[in-house]
Amino acid sequence: MPRRSTFPHLLPFLLLSLLRFTVAVRPFVLVISNDDLIKDYSSDSLPSESEWDDFSPPSASFSDPWLSVLDPSSSDLSTSDEFSSSLSDLITAFSSGDPAAASAAAAQIATEAAAGAPAAQSVIGFLYGAGVLRTPDKARHFMYHSFAADGGDLHSKMALAYSYFRQEMYEKAVVLYAELAEAALTGFLMSKEPPMMEAVRLHSGTEENREALRKSRGEDDEDFQITEYQAQRGNAPAMYKLGLLYYYGLRGLRRDHAKARYWFFKAVEKGDTRAMELLGEIYARGAGVERNYTKAFEWLSLAAKQQYYSAYNGLGYLYVKGYGVEEKNLSKAKEYFQIAAEHKEPGGHYNLGVLYLKGLGVKRDVVTACNLFLVAANAGQPKALYQVAKLFQKGIGLKKNLQMATLLFKTVAERGPWSSLSRWALEAYLKGDTGKALFLYSRMAELGYEVAQSNAAWILDRYGEQSMCMGEAGGFCSDTERHLRAHSLWWQASEQGNEHAALLIGDAYYYGRGIERDYERAAEAYLHAQSQSNAQAMFNLGYMHEHGQGLPLDLHLAKRYYDQALDVDPAAKLPVTLALFSLWVRKNYAGSFLVSFIDALPDTYPRIQEWVEGILMDEGNATILTLLACLITVLYLRERQRRQAGVAANVQPPEVGLN
Repeated sequence: MPRRSTFPHLLPFLLLSLLRFTVAVRPFVLVISNDDLIKDYSSDSLPSESEWDDFSPPSASFSDPWLSVLDPSSSDLSTSDEFSSSLSDLITAFSSGDPAAASAAAAQIATEAAAGAPAAQSVIGFLYGAGVLRTPDKARHFMYHSFAADGGDLHSKMALAYSYFRQEMYEKAVVLYAELAEAALTGFLMSKEPPMMEAVRLHSGTEENREALRKSRGEDDEDFQITEYQAQRGNAPAMYKLGLLYYYGLRGLRRDHAKARYWFFKAVEKGDTRAMELLGEIYARGAGVERNYTKAFEWLSLAAKQQYYSAYNGLGYLYVKGYGVEEKNLSKAKEYFQIAAEHKEPGGHYNLGVLYLKGLGVKRDVVTACNLFLVAANAGQPKALYQVAKLFQKGIGLKKNLQMATLLFKTVAERGPWSSLSRWALEAYLKGDTGKALFLYSRMAELGYEVAQSNAAWILDRYGEQSMCMGEAGGFCSDTERHLRAHSLWWQASEQGNEHAALLIGDAYYYGRGIERDYERAAEAYLHAQSQSNAQAMFNLGYMHEHGQGLPLDLHLAKRYYDQALDVDPAAKLPVTLALFSLWVRKNYAGSFLVSFIDALPDTYPRIQEWVEGILMDEGNATILTLLACLITVLYLRERQRRQAGVAANVQPPEVGLN
């Protein structure tokens, strides 16, 4: 049975299911004041057209040596057959849980790394960094990744960039992330970029994220099969939806441009005109077909006539470059970008920003460009995020801020081709192959992906020995190794804004799970989660103040934290009410039976946790909950009656005088 996130509180066995919190890293919003804008420039400080040539056609796609192993159908010939074979053997060994085979494959990769193969050096760096089949060694981790990065390995550049980012060495991190972000954007032609990765969190709190996982089973998913059946029966919206799923590779499907194009054509034939824009994009990109800008222009024009305003971005692009049209026409391009922007299309704001930044068809105006980029960036437009990062990095239009530039470049870089590892990790998990899933998520965790850090940690915690965790000695992980590795991953996820990760770190220190019990460090972790508006962490802090565990004994602060938990999450009403009742009892009946009873509950809880989870939590037995609450009430009333009786017995009756 999976471990639920427990927290020290008044009635732990009653309250486990009462606080339900979403687990998501909150998106940041760029807020720029006038003080952040730089309005005076010399002509030398402005970017040259070549430096900011955003409208260039995409260059050759970047190869990923892992893809050739995970997807045999790929035509990646960038790495040697020896390395591909060794990496395949290594992944297979983790999948089957064979430490001896894993060690043999790692040894072969080490031989290739010594011969100077960048991809092999990158893998060995990963093994040293994660403490997998190797004693953890930060120096060798850095050395191997440095050699691999110098040899052009993008995975190692991501690993080094993230390492610098964690150490707040932004001068170094920003250079690497800028290069990686540019590589990630290379395949983006127009402004309607497909999502490069569809991150799926395996857990929701401490529960498996069953709904998200169900929807990620690709062609095995029931919803997909219903959609496919409807499409085959001639349902136009279903045809369009099927085309989207194949075009973007969503819901666990592998991207298939041929199938996407087929269903888009079918949808148009049946009168669903939404597919026109995407057909235009397919021909402009050459996605599964020979690139044909004339056809792209025709389809985009048809979509624009149907008031699909994002299609105007594609038309504007074609006029900027003179592709598929008689000649370049910057005025026409600006007109189309303006139409898209007026209808709240982020790509329209972004493209207008580029025109103003470079002075194409308009008077160069960096301040206006900055404002347009910021609007698009806050809508999640990746090219706009890249441009804003560039402005922060160089101090053009915005005051130089390497920390912000690094964060924005990192956000874009994580959409690169290396993000495809998440697809294979998820696919392995859905097939019950936790060893392969853990290995791939651990690799992505090293590259700085928060979701991968969280997923790898959750697999280690949830599956224990079944996670196929390989230890540093070449065998399976010991319990201590597994706990420490999960703890490290949760901590990294916490640093990147995962409030649930910070909560679990606090739990580990509070209960001494895998590490020595330390109430002060538990309080620090809970404070970190509380700063991210996590209601459960607020509740925990209230309890610790109430009992003086790791924090000063302070009933006033305890009440404040309990109240904050309720303000953040109304679902906390019952546990907070019970906690406030505990405070009231503690204040007014110090030393009473009730206080002793309440204080004994945390020690009693572990012995009945499994029974409660199996009966009360999983079955939702409200009757038991009601009876337990009534029992506490009866005990309280009996204690109050006893105290009142004692007081009455100690009162002497007045003397009666005779007249």
